[in-house]
Amino acid sequence: MESLFEVVVVLAVATLGAALARKLGVLAPILLVVLGLALSFVPGFPHVRLDPDLVLVGILPPLLYVAALETSVPAFRLNLRPILLLAIGLVIFTAFAVGVVVHLLLPGVPFAACLALGAVVAPPDAVAATAVARRIGLPRRVVTLLEGESLLNDATALVLLRVATIATLGTSVGVGDVAREVLVATGGGILVGAAGVLVFGYLHKRISDPLLDNAVSLIVPFAVVFAAEEIHASGVVAVVVTGLGIGHRMPLLMSAASRLQIGAFWRLARFLLEGLVFLLVGLQLREVVRDLNEPFGFLVAITAAVLATVVLTRFAWLFPVTYLTRLVSRARQRDPAPLAKFPVVLGWAGMRGVVTLAAALALPLTLAQERPYPRQLFVWLAFAVIVVTLVAQGATLPAVARRLRLPPDDPVADALSAAGVQQQASHAARERLDALADTAPKAVVDRLRRGLEERTNLAWERLGGTGRETPSHAYGRLRQEMIDAEREVFRAARDAGRIPEEVLVRAYRDLDLEESLLRQEKKS
Repeated sequence: MESLFEVVVVLAVATLGAALARKLGVLAPILLVVLGLALSFVPGFPHVRLDPDLVLVGILPPLLYVAALETSVPAFRLNLRPILLLAIGLVIFTAFAVGVVVHLLLPGVPFAACLALGAVVAPPDAVAATAVARRIGLPRRVVTLLEGESLLNDATALVLLRVATIATLGTSVGVGDVAREVLVATGGGILVGAAGVLVFGYLHKRISDPLLDNAVSLIVPFAVVFAAEEIHASGVVAVVVTGLGIGHRMPLLMSAASRLQIGAFWRLARFLLEGLVFLLVGLQLREVVRDLNEPFGFLVAITAAVLATVVLTRFAWLFPVTYLTRLVSRARQRDPAPLAKFPVVLGWAGMRGVVTLAAALALPLTLAQERPYPRQLFVWLAFAVIVVTLVAQGATLPAVARRLRLPPDDPVADALSAAGVQQQASHAARERLDALADTAPKAVVDRLRRGLEERTNLAWERLGGTGRETPSHAYGRLRQEMIDAEREVFRAARDAGRIPEEVLVRAYRDLDLEESLLRQEKKS
């Protein structure tokens, strides 16, 4: 009961922190980490120890799954080359660079152990980068690259960490062993993920009850991870493949009611899990610093060296990869080199998060041989990288993006494309309606034609951009007032005993759905 109370308290604080961040206009991940740092030393506040298994199996899979569900597969495929260069090449490059630097500063520590630390701090966080990028409105392609990188880089880092840990424990690791580990982890993850698409896609298609669809959706990431772990494959890759496949086919697999309910559920789940994750990271400070024995000056020096390596290697990789690869490939023909400001923003968006800390806490307590191994120092270094990159880079990323004046996505081009497709969709709908017109009363057919015409006009209205209220917005404003009036009449009738509660619930449900649609149209 006490542990349940602690979880409720931490969730409540995370929710309040996220609400405060919105009120202050601050990025929630940054505020929650700072809040956790402060609360870690408050006497009596629940001390929730971060369990690596809980993070890697309980928290990361659902967050990756919902991110993959919302990722555009065509955009992901179109940007596959730069995504893989970031998610695989940059992670390996950063891990070896950090390993070399730490080994130079700690020559008595085996290089394999230093490489393990490099693998721990190499991958940017799957939550932090995209949360910040979407919040500040970065261009769509930058967000796609950051999302794609964050979906796959954890798999690269965890495989590299596994290999380095095996070598650290004294087992001889050759090129063949590494290749086999990569093949099993990646290939097995892809196979399990593809199987997840087939199995759970079939279940979603057979299920008509939105509640059951929602329950299956909740089970998917955990089932896929456990299946991958059973064959020692990468659970991260499996979850991402399953999420991409089901998300791409979702309109064909689920009813509209299921999609709406699943979307609402995963928004809530992501909100709670992200808040919990960042708060928990900050709350670990007291435990991380408790057993540190290194001299203060040396601690500052090695921390600064690792931080500088983590930040600079990202830029050192991005600029050559962005421009030199186009000189030796056909990429420049279909994808011209971007302005230098784009790799600058991508480079500054390398925030680390909870996976880094979980991987650090999962490092072995001792080595097989009696060799020096400052595990607690490694945990501190990982923690420092998380806090500094998340707070410093995350807080300044909006200013960097504004200063560089990245060209935003063209809303007129988006609206023009949407209007063109809506025109085609309306034509198809009109043909279908004409073919079925004899099966319904004329008044019903005329009403459907008017609604179709209104949706087409709404798509073209978005191209106006004059600043004046469009007819559709005027309709939404007046209809909202009408809904409020209707809702009040139903409530008064229920209170007076003229209608039962069930009638009120049904009426509210219909009015709520219409109001939700009005709000969505207003946002778009």
